[in-house]
Amino acid sequence: MSQTPEGREAARPPVAGMSFEDALHELEGVVAALEQGDVALEQSITLYARGAELRAHCQRKLEEAEARVAQITEGPDGRPQVKTVDVG
Repeated sequence: MSQTPEGREAARPPVAGMSFEDALHELEGVVAALEQGDVALEQSITLYARGAELRAHCQRKLEEAEARVAQITEGPDGRPQVKTVDVG
């Protein structure tokens, strides 16, 4: 079991299965905990690694959303059109 940014023990879900909103919320907690500066060194390293993983996940989710929006807005005749997009 790991600890939450607030120091409570909690099982952390795998980042890959998280929604953008959940990952961003946890990332904000990680940043707040690290900014406070009262986290032990080893826990800081663990939090930093988790934060990096969360940031990368959020970036991927944003890129996927951007690709989907681009496909919706770029119809061949200039009109909105929805296409199936494989972004993975």
